[in-house]
Amino acid sequence: MQQTDLPAAAYRHVYEFNIRFGDIDSQGHVNNVKFLGYLEDARLEMFHGDPVRKGEQPVRGMVISRHEIDYRQPLLPTVYPIRVETWVTECRAASFKLAYEVLDDENVYATATSTLVAFDVSEGRLRRFTAEEREFIGRHMPPGA
Repeated sequence: MQQTDLPAAAYRHVYEFNIRFGDIDSQGHVNNVKFLGYLEDARLEMFHGDPVRKGEQPVRGMVISRHEIDYRQPLLPTVYPIRVETWVTECRAASFKLAYEVLDDENVYATATSTLVAFDVSEGRLRRFTAEEREFIGRHMPPGA
């Protein structure tokens, strides 16, 4: 198989969750603000939880500089898991972009993007990603991106 033929599963991070009662608003569907929480949970698993479970260093020192979200259809209460699939669309020396899909096996409920920047917490300023961080981030990029 050529690298350009890699399936999405090879680079997309998948985070599954169940909708909670408190996620539902007075309209009877998941409140729009809750979607940002789902994206945050997926990012935390992608960059912290999963690496720690694999014995790797988590990627730390990143802040969000931008979010965009498009709501495709209402997400109604369900007993079936919903998932957030996340991947990197662009990586630069000090920032990268994530793309997300919030979906189940039949529907895409939202698509989103986030821009994250490397940040030195102790210095209170932007920084460049280390070679190790860039390698980790690159694992989640589709070929040719």
